[in-house]
Amino acid sequence: MIKVLVIDDSALMRQRLTQMLDTDDNIIVVGEAEDPYEARELIKQLSPDVLTLDVDMLKMDGLAFLRNLMRLRPMPVLMVSSLTKKAADITLEALSLGAIDYIVKPQNHYQNSLSLFQNNLVQKVTAAGQVSFDAPPAIRHHHAIAPPVTGKFKNGLIAIGASTGGIEAIQTILMALPANMPPIVITQHIQPVFSSSFVARLNQNCHLNVIEAQGGEKLTAGNVYIAPGDQHLAIEPEGNHFKTKLLNTGPVNRHKPSIDVLFNSVAEHAAQNSVGIILTGMGADGSTGLLAMKQKGAYTIAQDEASSLVWQMPSAAVAIEAASEVLPLTQISDKLLTLLTIS
Repeated sequence: MIKVLVIDDSALMRQRLTQMLDTDDNIIVVGEAEDPYEARELIKQLSPDVLTLDVDMLKMDGLAFLRNLMRLRPMPVLMVSSLTKKAADITLEALSLGAIDYIVKPQNHYQNSLSLFQNNLVQKVTAAGQVSFDAPPAIRHHHAIAPPVTGKFKNGLIAIGASTGGIEAIQTILMALPANMPPIVITQHIQPVFSSSFVARLNQNCHLNVIEAQGGEKLTAGNVYIAPGDQHLAIEPEGNHFKTKLLNTGPVNRHKPSIDVLFNSVAEHAAQNSVGIILTGMGADGSTGLLAMKQKGAYTIAQDEASSLVWQMPSAAVAIEAASEVLPLTQISDKLLTLLTIS
């Protein structure tokens, strides 16, 4: 049974979240708090397994509360955000401080929107309840000297897919890479307004140039192309190079953008000298696409269980032997650099 404490300054929102979580037999809401001060007392009294934390609160900044919590009593926190640029920025900061995941409040109150939100909420709280906080957080590191890019993959590309926990995992990998990497294409399961904030944050923190794909960009070295939050990203050949392609088609594996869409396009057009990487996340999106890449000659990597926030997507890939290698998050960038310098 997962014990949840709901923190939100709106009584209506607290009631709604509680009702939705109570529909699941494996979740019990043990308390509600309207601000972090009340939450602190209830955490001591009730020892919840998971917190849901509103991004925008009046009495105390949610980030300040989260910072203190992660220092004094680290535990799984699910951020509940509105769909605004400001909330997206705060939410990404919360993830960097140690929050597990986020969920966006429904934009309307139609039944299908609410039931989708409820399903997501239950799924994310269930996943959060399985996260252990015993392991130390991943250590980010920079490579001061960029090695020469030679060997099999110098004219290739790197494709990365991630979901829950992926925002931080992707940043960990990219921050450790030099500016002269082959083009990198990424699909992270994310909402539209969050994808632009995510791209801006990565671009600020990395040696590489990170952009949100618009469709039609020529893939060139030193650039990272990230799927927008509401369209699939694929690649297609044009002359002797590749370019990005956006697809506004339906969800694949319940996701839009979908990792399988990206990986399958790489398998079809560029697998011979490409690398595919599947990172932390819920579900199985990306596993069959990664297998297709491997079967066409790509080198494929799955993040290991110990360093994954949620080891479902990498596990699905490992189960069908789609991964050439399984690695801890902090070793993936080094492996890429090794692959690039093997002549």
